[in-house]
Amino acid sequence: MQDTLTVVLAGGMGARLSPLTDNRAKPAVPFGGKYRIIDFTLTNCLHSGLRRILVLTQYKSHSLQKHLRDGWSIFNPELGEYVTVVPPQMRKGDKWYSGTADAIYQNLWLLSRSEAKYVVVLSGDHIYRMDYAPMLERHKINEADLTIACMEVPAIEATGFGVMAIDENQKIIEFAEKPEQPATLPHDPERSLASMGIYIFTTDALIEALEKDADNPYSNHDFGKDIIPKLIDKEKVYAHQFAGSSGRVSKDAYWRDVGTIDSLYQANMDLLKHLSPIDLYQRDWGIRTYEPQLPPARTTASESGNEGIFINSLISNGVLITGGSVQNSVLSSNVKINDGATVSASILFDDVEVGEYCQLQNCIIDKHVKIPARTQIGINKAEDAARFTISELGVVVVPGDYKFG
Repeated sequence: MQDTLTVVLAGGMGARLSPLTDNRAKPAVPFGGKYRIIDFTLTNCLHSGLRRILVLTQYKSHSLQKHLRDGWSIFNPELGEYVTVVPPQMRKGDKWYSGTADAIYQNLWLLSRSEAKYVVVLSGDHIYRMDYAPMLERHKINEADLTIACMEVPAIEATGFGVMAIDENQKIIEFAEKPEQPATLPHDPERSLASMGIYIFTTDALIEALEKDADNPYSNHDFGKDIIPKLIDKEKVYAHQFAGSSGRVSKDAYWRDVGTIDSLYQANMDLLKHLSPIDLYQRDWGIRTYEPQLPPARTTASESGNEGIFINSLISNGVLITGGSVQNSVLSSNVKINDGATVSASILFDDVEVGEYCQLQNCIIDKHVKIPARTQIGINKAEDAARFTISELGVVVVPGDYKFG
């Protein structure tokens, strides 16, 4: 689709994911044993035929940039394809990006150089699968200025979204960002139509809207708060419902904003359900990532005779379970579980080593952490609170730079 440019917003601080985002950008946070969060958005682009991609970075972007270099240098520039990382250029002043709209406004020169007729704006920190091609086709048929992907959510949860009302032609007639009293669907007063933060703009309309917004000293320079509400009355703005009848992955209907420790944890646990709500095994929509060259995962008996076992878990390459037990957990690459250790309902990132007879439960362990023998995590809340971050739902997070005494 040479008439379309894709912009992935990947510069947010991700403060609610701390300490996992203390040294990395939110889109670079590991997920599902072998992926990074941003892999899902970029995979959607790949399968949808969107291969001219700008990734706008900002905070603590080194890990993200390295991952994009190692895992996503797959497009052919000779064919006009690319994934290009764009840090703040300071072309519109001496400030960093101050909002989602401002991030693109500061890079309007790239939109002009691309000569694209349409701009797809995506977030790099959501877990979902979506074919963007039908949405883009509908945008063209409607001759729309803006098309917004949306989904139905319970009204009680809609206060955290941009909420819209539409007419019989899917044209958006009302839009409110994170309303206290969300508008509900005419046929179901307990559900609302929520924005997914996925936008397709006609380029001229986007540039005009951003330039007007930049001149407003009272603006937050945010799409949901400022740009979209002003476009509703005077422009052609349409909704495109997620998991509709079009697109190769429409039956999935899974979308998660993994912006908190609890939501990230739950999305990982969703992968372990008997019928996972997001199918990672669909052959014609494989999730691409970078994966180091490591030996296959292995379970083996220890010298004491204990068998290494795992039950209902995701086990990545390089994992070695020697006489330990893993259940209902997600293990990333090169994790080592030693004799007598038990790991339950937990997420372990790359290169974690669990010492002999440790007990881990309901926790997330960041990269490279070495856990001494007989350590307990997730067992004694008072002890955990003195050392680690604990989420609202009780998930214990051990940061990557933690050194056990």
